[in-house]
Parts: sequence; C-alpha cells; structure tokens
Amino acid sequence: MIGLMVGASSILAQPGPVQKAAKSVFTLTTFNKDGNIIAATQGVFIDNKGTAISTFKPFIGAVKATVVDATGKSMAVDAIMGADELYDVAKFRVEGNTTAANIATTGSTAGTKVWLVPYSIKKPAFQQEDISSVEKFNTTYNYYIFSNSVPDNAVGCPFVNKDGQVIGLMHTNGAVTAIDANYAKQLHVTGLSTLDAALRESGIRTALPDKEQDAITMMTLNKSQKSEEDNMKYANEFIGKFPTSAVGYKEKADLFAAKGEYAEADKLMTEGIKKATAKDEAHSNYADLIYQKVVYKGDSIYPAWNADKAIDEAQKAYAIKPQPIYKHQEAQANYIKKDYQKAYDQFIELTKTSLNSGELYFEAAQAKSQMNAPEAEIKVLLDSAIAVGNRTGIVAPYYLTRAQFLDAQGKYREALADYNQYDSIAHPADPTFFYARYKCESKIRQWQQALLDIARTCYLNPKEPTYFAEWASLDLRVKRFEEGIKAAQACIELAPEYADGYLLLGLLQAESGKKADALQNLKKAQELGDTRAEGYIKKYK
Repeated sequence: MIGLMVGASSILAQPGPVQKAAKSVFTLTTFNKDGNIIAATQGVFIDNKGTAISTFKPFIGAVKATVVDATGKSMAVDAIMGADELYDVAKFRVEGNTTAANIATTGSTAGTKVWLVPYSIKKPAFQQEDISSVEKFNTTYNYYIFSNSVPDNAVGCPFVNKDGQVIGLMHTNGAVTAIDANYAKQLHVTGLSTLDAALRESGIRTALPDKEQDAITMMTLNKSQKSEEDNMKYANEFIGKFPTSAVGYKEKADLFAAKGEYAEADKLMTEGIKKATAKDEAHSNYADLIYQKVVYKGDSIYPAWNADKAIDEAQKAYAIKPQPIYKHQEAQANYIKKDYQKAYDQFIELTKTSLNSGELYFEAAQAKSQMNAPEAEIKVLLDSAIAVGNRTGIVAPYYLTRAQFLDAQGKYREALADYNQYDSIAHPADPTFFYARYKCESKIRQWQQALLDIARTCYLNPKEPTYFAEWASLDLRVKRFEEGIKAAQACIELAPEYADGYLLLGLLQAESGKKADALQNLKKAQELGDTRAEGYIKKYK
C-alpha cells in the first residue's frame, strides 16, 4: 500500500505522540452490489473495539466496505453507527481489534501548529499545518480552516496536535478544512435511524442503538426490510448488548423457526428463560413462538411444540406475574387446541379486565361459531366487538366480519351497511372485498353501486376471467350491452376455453341486434359444454 505523497519541504520533525497516532489511521474502500469500487478515503480508529470515524460520502450506494489498518490488516465494515451527510462524516464499526487514537478533549485555536497524519504501512510523510481560523458549528464543535494545500488523496486523514490527539478529519471544500473529531465521535443512531434519509442511501446496515427500547424499535422497523443475514446480525448484536433481555432470544429464535430449525429455536428460548431478568416475558415469548408455529405449521412438524406446550408456557408467565395478556395467550392456545368452550370462557372473563377490547369479543364470537352456537349469540358478540372497538379505535375488521356474517344469513341490507362502514375506515385495495360487496349489492338490486364495485374488482385483479364474466353478466342484466360485450371479450381473452365468456358474449350480442355473431359465440359455448347454450340458440335463430 502506498502512503500519501507530500512535498519534502513540508516534512518536519514530529513529536513522538504525533508519530504514534499514525498507527490508528486506515484506508476505507467501499463497493457497490456488482463488487465494483465506489470510493476510497481515510479515517482513524477511536477505540480498540473497531469503532472508527471517516467521511460519509463513500458509503452512499455501498453494500460492502473494508478498511486496511497501518499494519496492512484488512477488516470488513460491520455497521454504520451514525452519519451526517451535511458535514460528510460517519462513525462505523469494523470486525476486529484496532489501535485507537486519542481524541482531543479541547479544541485548537487559530495559529496553532498541527500535523496532518497520512495513511501508510511504512513511515508516514507527516505534514505540518498552521490553523488559519476556527469557526463554531452546532454551538460547541470546531470547524478548522487551513491556508496551505494538501494532497488530493488526504481526505479523511486526521489532524493531530503536538500531543498526538486528533482534533479533526480533513475535508476539502475549495479550501483545506477539518471537521471536529468530537462531532464525529458523538454521532449515534436511534430507534428511528432506519428512516434516516442519509443512512438509507447506504446498503450497509445501521448498528443497533445503545438504549434497549431504541434497539427494539429499530429491529421492528428493519424486520421486513432487511435480509435474513442482516436480521440475524441484529439479533446477535442485541443479545450481546442486552444479554438479560428476553427480546433478543425471541428475535433470533424467530429467524430459526422461519427456516424450520425448531430445535435451534427451542435452545435459544430455553437460554433466554435462564438469562432474562423478566422471566415472565421470556416464558410469554416462548408461548407466542410455539403458538405461531402451531397456527401456521400444525403439530406434525416438531411435535414438541404443540398447543399444550404453549398453554404451559403462558401459565408459567402468569404464575410469575399475573397479567391478563398471559391469560389471553392461554385462551388463544386453547382455541387452536379446539377446546372452544374453555377458550370462550377465558375470552369473556378477560373482558372484565384492563385488557378489555373488541378483539376479545371477536375471538369469543369465533369460538361460539366453532361450537355451532345460535346465530343470535354470535351476532351479540360481534355487536359487542364493534361497540368496544369504536371506543378503542380498532374496529374495521369487526365490521367486515359482521358484514360477512349478515351476508351469509341473507340479511343483505344490514350486511351492506357494514361493508360500507368497513370501506370508509380501512380503505381496502382488495378485489375480494369489492367482489363480496358487489354480490351483496346485486342481491338487493343496487345496480349502480354493484357496477362500480365489479369495475373496481376487475381493475384490482385484471387477470381473473370470472370477474369479467360477472361484469358482463351485470351489464346484460341492466341492459348495458356494448359495455357488457367489452367485458365478455376481456373474459375470453383471459380464458379462451371458458364457456361462460362465450355464452355471455352471445347473449349480449343478441340483445344488441348482432344475431349472426351471437349465434357463433353461443355455438362455441355449446361446444365447450355449456348446456344452456342450446336453448338460447333456438331462441335467437
């Protein structure tokens, strides 16, 4: 590795501490997703655990970064610990032990002599500089300005005082400048840093915050956005930072469970119960993980995790700390165990606690439904779910469920009112919802609304031929023949062997006076097995 080149006249005798600081300087190289180099810069380590400061710009668009220290050792960048795009500075962590430089506790003044410390694996070519002026930013930090020139490839190198303490990192902004090293040192991430525009410009993961709740927030936000590898790193980092918190073990176990590695997940949850300070939370997390597995995978896969085990863990959590939420877990596990009466009793009992919510009445209604209870009993529970849900602000799914329930009972006008209420709250973009409401509207002859909903249905799922067939059928019913012809043709384009499409097209053409075309399409429907076609052929001949 070649160090920075400076003029011989600038090379002066350096104090020993200045020379020592060179051991903490490194080069940073970043790479894009294709493995091509984006940029290279310099920086300095600020502790012996891999924490470093440098410029931020090289990280933009990067998915990988490495540093090479003064001994020539290469280390991968693990995570960004903070960044400021405006001042072009970043703090990050590498994988490995490092040699730390001392950061100056007090700023330097104008006229003070400092040294630019270049990167080199041999003897660095130090360059002495005079501080021309000092400006303040963010109240307490220093922005240093120099009058001399420096090499173009010196960006990110530290300026140090005579005691070998880093005062700033070199920048070029028309003039030679340095941003206060203490500003870079204090950079940190929060729970919401995942949403930070600057950090989102880099594909290198952001480190977890130092506060537990912030770290939980970040992991929650990252879960659906990051790769399995990054999420596993977050889980391991969380456990390392907060070994007595139950959360990290659950997060890591979730990742193993998602891959079907239930034995590994089980080991982690057992470890979490042993190490966690909040034993009730650890048992509750275990119950939840088992519950999710049983709901989505059943009991045949890894039978050690079953509904009874989930109930047992929820009961252990409740025995340690009697909170209603743990009883709720037990009730839900009883439901998937198909012990519906017990689940129902527990759901109703919980409505008398601080946990009272529309969800409890909703779940009780589901349990009653599984027991084939009278419709009136189920309706009362759904009414209660909506009444309580309206007070808590969580009510949309209960309107939809009651709409479906009333629809199935043939109470179409009541059902439609609930469908409409759900639509006004949830603003769904689901074709199955609009299709269900269309069928309900059709049954009470609300043709205009039905036309709007079948159109929405087809727009949201333009690849489903049965939806276009329904649209054509409704157009036929309300005598919109030309519009119906277009819908039937769309149906046939999607499904050339679908008899309904040809039958509807034939009927629409016949009603609009195109009998020759109509007969041709009716015959095609007959060929495809539609028994109704023969009667219509006789009618229109």
